Formats: sequence, structure tokens, C-alpha cells
Amino acid sequence: MTNQTSENNKRIAKNTLLLYVRMLFMMLVSLYTSRVVLNTLGVVDFGIYNVVGGVIAMLGFLTGSLGAASSRYITYDLGKGDMAIMKRTFGNIKSIHYILAGVILLIGETVGLWFVVTKLQIPTERATAALWVYQFSILSSIMAVISVPYNATIIAHEKMSAFAYISIVDAVLKLLIVYLLVVIPYDKLIIYAVLLFVIQTFDQIVYIIYCSKHFEETHSRCCYDKKLFKEIFAFAGWTMNGNLAVMGYTQGLNILLNMFFGPAVNAARGIAVQVQGVCQQFCVNFQMALNPQLTKSYAQDDLQTMHSLLIKSSKFSFYILYIIAVPLMFEAHTVLKLWLGIVPEHTVSFLRLILVVGLLYTLSNPMIVSVHATGKLKKFQIIEGTMLLMIVPIAYFLLKVFGIAPELVFVVHIIVEIFTQYARVRIVLPMIQMKLKTYLREVILPIIMVAIISPILPYLLYKNIGQNHVSFLVICSLCVVCISATVFFVGCKKSEQEFLISKVLGIYKNALERFGKR
Repeated sequence: MTNQTSENNKRIAKNTLLLYVRMLFMMLVSLYTSRVVLNTLGVVDFGIYNVVGGVIAMLGFLTGSLGAASSRYITYDLGKGDMAIMKRTFGNIKSIHYILAGVILLIGETVGLWFVVTKLQIPTERATAALWVYQFSILSSIMAVISVPYNATIIAHEKMSAFAYISIVDAVLKLLIVYLLVVIPYDKLIIYAVLLFVIQTFDQIVYIIYCSKHFEETHSRCCYDKKLFKEIFAFAGWTMNGNLAVMGYTQGLNILLNMFFGPAVNAARGIAVQVQGVCQQFCVNFQMALNPQLTKSYAQDDLQTMHSLLIKSSKFSFYILYIIAVPLMFEAHTVLKLWLGIVPEHTVSFLRLILVVGLLYTLSNPMIVSVHATGKLKKFQIIEGTMLLMIVPIAYFLLKVFGIAPELVFVVHIIVEIFTQYARVRIVLPMIQMKLKTYLREVILPIIMVAIISPILPYLLYKNIGQNHVSFLVICSLCVVCISATVFFVGCKKSEQEFLISKVLGIYKNALERFGKR
């Protein structure tokens, strides 16, 4: 192993650890605040917040497209190491995002406002509060857009400690929201929207200040380079199809559920998505630490390292989420009951299905990052985006014509996502000169074996014992043991097993040494 590779691995490990510390703290705060917010707002207001805020979030396909372009170009230029080029790129990207902020404001106050007023199912007595929520959602979106280049710079430089520390402050402020939401004698839904906007604005300002102090390229002013503008917009244009599809199957499905079933079902979906989001962070943090190295490896023509990182990101992201998702699927009702007290109808089934979607996502992200590194997006985005865009019209057709249950909307999502992942693999692997049989052998086969073998014993036990607190602990513990053992003996190569053993022994040895010193 070269010194450079060793340093990269250490950096990935350090960044992953920092992101997990951040995630664990945020998870605990999120789980607590969600319960209080649901109980304080009530099911209907909680559903209104999710669906109304989701309307402006649909414009996120614009933000996501340019955000992906920003991340790619900043990371790629950093890999090349030319400060003049980095400053030019950052200045152009900043200009683009100011333009985008203006576009979001224009669309939000015209088409978006019309849609909220005329199309959503909102109780008449809560219409004014819903409009307040919508306006602050627009402002929050604008702040998020302006800060995208700065967040992309932090990730490119792999300074994950900034995310960790700022996120901890963010979590503490959200605890304060819970207190204020209970004690302020005013409309709770409006207060919640205002306070969340204030915190998000504070976070983005802190990110901008941090970048200004630590990264020289962020000092560049807004500028216009016709060639670079065109190149970045072309990149963003091709990613826009995919990001529009993402908005479709997130906020689009949310709006469909509101149109056919009302805000109570939006509340169930909002809770399920929140739990899935917390679980997803376990693998997102791991992937966030690896993503910059994937792009930099390609920029440096080190395809062997890139292949290795893609395999690790795909396989171990799946394992990380799987070990959390399976016990949660078995004991979804118990967990939600303990957490919320009030469990809206459909929440349990929504959660189980959305966790499956999350597991599939762990495989798609490394492919997306890899194709972004190449910059060859046209074919990929046309095929991927078109396939994912079909989720909403298919779901709408089934809801309108056959009156299907709301759960089947997510089944449609799962089926389309499986076919889309197959298309991603067939398109991306030739671009990075990776063999399909290598990917199937190193990623897909181990994952399938782990997914089939590990839940057998927990499932048999789950079907034959009652549901109580003791059985909850037994099932969860058995799931963790079975999955961990299957991952180690079936899902890992010998070199990976040796690496894991050495790390566990190292931690054990260090713990003994520290205990001995005391």
C-alpha cells in the first residue's frame, strides 16, 4: 500500500468517525423532537407541514442539479491542484446559484403558490397557517441554494469536522425549538415554520463564514466565464432529469397521497420518511467520506483505486443500513409506539417499504458519483431520469383507475428502482473501465446472500413468539448477531475479514492498555 493510499484511507476513516458522531447526536435529538412536535402540532398540522413544505421542495431538482455540478467541478479542480482555476470555478458557481435563488423565488410565488391554494387538500381553518409555512419554505430554500457552493467546498476538502460541529449546534437549537413550541401562546404550526427557518439561516451563515476563513478559493467574487458557465449548465442540465425524477418520487408521491387520501396520510408518510432518513444517515455518512476520493481518483487516472472505492462504498453501505433496517422492519410497530405514542394509520407499512427503497439507494449513490466524476452524463441521465420519472405517472394511474391502497405507491417505487439500478450498472461500468462480472461478484452476489440468509432465524422466531418488550429485545439482538455473522463469513472477502479482525483487536488492545494505566 502506497503512502498516498494509506493517507487517503486514514482520512476516510477519520471523516467517517466524525460524521457518525454527528449523526448519533442528531439522531437522538431528532427522535425526541419529532415525538414532541407530532404531539404538539397534531396529526393534521404535521401532515400539512410535510405536504406544503414539499411543494417548494419540488424545486429542489434545480438545486440538486446545480449542487451536483458544483460538487463535481470543485472536487475535480481540487484534485488537479490549480488555485487560479479553483477560484474561477467557484466564482462562476456562486453566480449561478444567485441566479437560481431568483428563479426559485419567482416560481415559488407564482406557479407554486397557485398549486398550494387550489390543488392541495387543506382544512379551511388551517389555510392561513399553511400559507405562512409555504412562505418560510421558500425563504429556507433560497438560503439553502446560496450556501450550496460553500457546502460543496467543505466536502471537496474533506473537512467533515465542520459538518459535525455545526450539526451539533443545529441539534441543540432544535431542542430549543421544542421548548419554545410548547410555551409560545400562538399558532404552533406557524411558530414551527418560523423557528426552523431561523435555524437553517443560522446554519448556512456559519458554513459561509467557515469557508471564508479556511478555503482561499471561496474569497473569489461572482464572475462570468461564458465557456465555464456553458459547461456547468450542460452538466447540470443532464443531471436535472435525474433530480427531477428524485423530486417526483419524493415530493410528487407526497402530493399524490395528499390529493387522494388527505393530510393524515401525509403525516404517516412524513414520520416513515423521517425514520428512514435517520437510518439512511448511517450509510450516507460512510459514502460522504468516500465520495470525494472517488472523484479525485478518476481525476488522477487511478481507476484501480476508484474501482476499489466503488465496491466498498456499495457493499458496506448496504450492510450498514441492512443491520439497522431489518430489526426495524420486524419491530416497526413497537418502535413507533415507544417513540411517538400516537402512530398514524399506514405508518408501519410505509416505514417497512421506505426502508427497502433506502437499501436500494445505497447501491445507486456510488454509481451516480462515479458517472459525475467522468462528466459523461448525457446517456446516463436520459435513461436513469426517464425511468425514475415514470414512478409518479404509474402511481397516479393506479390510484385514479384502480383505487389502490397508499402502500402500493411505494411498491411501484421499489420495482422501478430495481430496473433503474440495472440500467445504471450497464451504463457506468464501461465508462470507468470496470468489468460487469467484477461488480456482480464483488457487490451483488455477497449482498444477495447476506439479504437471504441473515433474516431466516429472526423471522422464524418472530412468527412464533408474542409481541412484548422482551420479545422486542430478543428479536433485535438476534437480528444484529445473525446479520453481523453473515456479513463477516459470507459477505466479506478474506482480506476484508482480516482487516476487520485487526481493527477489533486493536480497539480491544487499546482499551486494555487504558484500563491498565488507570
